[in-house]
Amino acid sequence: MTIRKMLLASAAIACAAMPVSAFADTSGKKIALSNNYAGNSWRQAMLTSWSKVTGEAVKSGVVAAADPFTTAENQATEQAAQIQNMILQGYDAIVLNAASPTALNGAVKEACDAGITVVSFDGIVTEPCAWRIAVKFKEMGRSEVEYLSKKLPEGGNLLEIRGLAGVFVDDEISAGIHEGVKQFPQFKIVGSVHGDWAQDVAQKAVAGILPSLPEIVGVVTQGGDGYGAAQAIAATDRKMPIIIMGNREDELKWWKEQKDAKGYETMSVSIAPGVSTLAFWVAQQILDGKEVKKDLVVPFLRIDQDNLETNLANTQAGGVANVEYTQADAIKVIESAK
Repeated sequence: MTIRKMLLASAAIACAAMPVSAFADTSGKKIALSNNYAGNSWRQAMLTSWSKVTGEAVKSGVVAAADPFTTAENQATEQAAQIQNMILQGYDAIVLNAASPTALNGAVKEACDAGITVVSFDGIVTEPCAWRIAVKFKEMGRSEVEYLSKKLPEGGNLLEIRGLAGVFVDDEISAGIHEGVKQFPQFKIVGSVHGDWAQDVAQKAVAGILPSLPEIVGVVTQGGDGYGAAQAIAATDRKMPIIIMGNREDELKWWKEQKDAKGYETMSVSIAPGVSTLAFWVAQQILDGKEVKKDLVVPFLRIDQDNLETNLANTQAGGVANVEYTQADAIKVIESAK
C-alpha cells in the first residue's frame, strides 16, 4: 500500500470522485505561510513540500501567490508580528504553523477581523475564527506505549524524549504517552528530556541523562530524535532498548541496519510534513466559497516492521517519510468531515 493510500484510507471516504473547483474563483488570491521554526528535517521537508505544491498552483493560475515566511526564533511574539505584517501586505489567507496554541490568538483574531482566512495546522491555535488541521497527537503518543505493551508485556522503565517546550504538539504527544502509561501501568517513565525534534539535540540530551537512569527497556519519542537516542545509548554499555522512531530517513536507515544484523524490532510514527500542502488547499477551498468545518483531522503515518523497506526506499536521503496532498485530496478530507 502506498503512503498516500495509507494516509487517506483513515479518512474513510465512501463518496464517489468529486469535481475539482474552478481555478478562476481564487486566481487573484494571495496565500501566505507563517511558520515558527525550521530547525529540523521535518520542518525542512514541510517547507519543501509547500514550495513544490504551491509553486505549481501559482504557475497554473490557481492562486496569485503562496509565499512562505519563517521566523528567526521560535517566539510567539515574533510570529504575531509576522502575522500583523501579512495583514498589512493584503494576503487573503494565512496558513499557520503556530509557536503557541494560545499566544497568537490576538494576532489571529486581528487577521480574521480584517477578512483574512486563517488555517492552522500541526501547531494549531485555539482562536475560534481560525480553522485547524491536526492529527490526533494524544493518540499518537498513547499508541507508542500500546505497541511496547505488546512487545514487552512485563513492562519496565521508559525514557521520554519530548519536542519543543511550550508547543501544542509537544504537550499533546506527551499527554498521550502518559495516558498510555496509565493504561499499561507495567511501564514507568523514569526520565524525560527535550530533544527539540532534532537528532543532535536529542543525542546530547539523552547522553546527559543516561548516567542517572536505571535500566530502560523503551524510549518513547515525538519524531526526529530516535537516531540521536540510539547513538547516545550505543556509546554506553547498556542494552539497546526499543526506541520508537519518527519517520526520519536516518532513523529508518539505522532501524533497517539493526533489523538485518540483529532482528531489531520497533515502529515509527509521525505526522507527514506534507500536511502543509493540505492546509494550503483547504485555505484555497475556503477562499473559493466552500463550507469547511473548523476542525479537520488527518491520520498520522505509521511504519511497521513489515513495510520498513518500502517506506525507506521512498524516503529522500536526509528527509522524512511524506505525502503531499492535491486539491482533490483536500476536497475528500473536507467532505469526509461533514
